Amino acid sequence: MIRTNSENPDFKRLTDLLDDELCFLYNTKKADYEEYNRITNLPTVILAFANNVAIGCGCFKVYDEKTIELKRMFVDPAWRGKGTASAMVKELENWARELGFLEAVLETGNRQPEAIAMYHKLGYSNSEKHDQNQEIGHSVFMRKRLG
Repeated sequence: MIRTNSENPDFKRLTDLLDDELCFLYNTKKADYEEYNRITNLPTVILAFANNVAIGCGCFKVYDEKTIELKRMFVDPAWRGKGTASAMVKELENWARELGFLEAVLETGNRQPEAIAMYHKLGYSNSEKHDQNQEIGHSVFMRKRLG
């Protein structure tokens, strides 16, 4: 696993695959969520590798002075179920702790039961939406103290 930034071509490739998958799951178009999913100039991106190929990605944005928001979590379907996503979440949490953050929030979708189960297993609890601008329809909001 490596720490990188949002300009990394592997991150861009994997988030394109994520967008394709989300459009399929929720019967949407990429343009519907482009303004929310666009990640630029972000220094807190990780990539997971297998056989020297990037197979997973994730990142976090600063939410407030003590909280980060996990974003753009994705593992290539051929590599799921092997602990990659859990390892990526733990690495992002460790990175956030190193930077002094105390809490993590995230938004996932109700048609992603495996992701929801993984987050629960990692200590995340369901929560209210984080701000008034976030969608509610398919959204599941979660949070965790990083203490």
